[in-house]
Amino acid sequence: MAETTVKATAPKPVSLPKEIFAVEVPNHELLKLAYDSFLANSRLATATTKQRGEVSGGGKKPWAQKGTGRARFGSSRNPIWRGGGIVFGPRGNENYTKRMTTKSKRVALRQALTLANTEKKIVVLDFKTTGKTSEAIKFMSDNKLERKVLLVVDEKTPQLIRATNNIQNLLLIRATYLSVYHILNADHIVLSVASVPIIKTWLAKEEK
Repeated sequence: MAETTVKATAPKPVSLPKEIFAVEVPNHELLKLAYDSFLANSRLATATTKQRGEVSGGGKKPWAQKGTGRARFGSSRNPIWRGGGIVFGPRGNENYTKRMTTKSKRVALRQALTLANTEKKIVVLDFKTTGKTSEAIKFMSDNKLERKVLLVVDEKTPQLIRATNNIQNLLLIRATYLSVYHILNADHIVLSVASVPIIKTWLAKEEK
């Protein structure tokens, strides 16, 4: 049986559009906002606490109202008691999302891509695979892609998903789902040839 070869080719040099990958970055405030916004919007309100009326027990008065010399208490589920209810705790319906305008998001993405390009993290390569994880590992090894790698493609095919799904430090993402968080956290960003015009069309838009 013939051995499958991994192809990592760029048919012709692809120039990155300057209006996307070489813009001015006056400060990092917008990048910080976009980064925090991604994390906040990914946060789930799973924490929940029980209030006084939801804690089990406490039906019997701990001690008599008078004559003991101690403070008056009607229930051991009092919030100031150990094991009592929680006051102002999370209820599972908190909204942690942070909103950004579409224009601001695109500006932040252009700035993030510019910083990555300045640091020479971006390469344009095509990864052809039959769906084997070994092919993705060889692709990374041949191109000296180490640590956190972001692979940006025009379309996620079943073969690409299957080949990259089990590699911990490799993230496969569609071009239109790029985020500041993923760009800034990546040590290497691999753009497929077909993804470059998609990114240009998407991020070059100016909202009125």
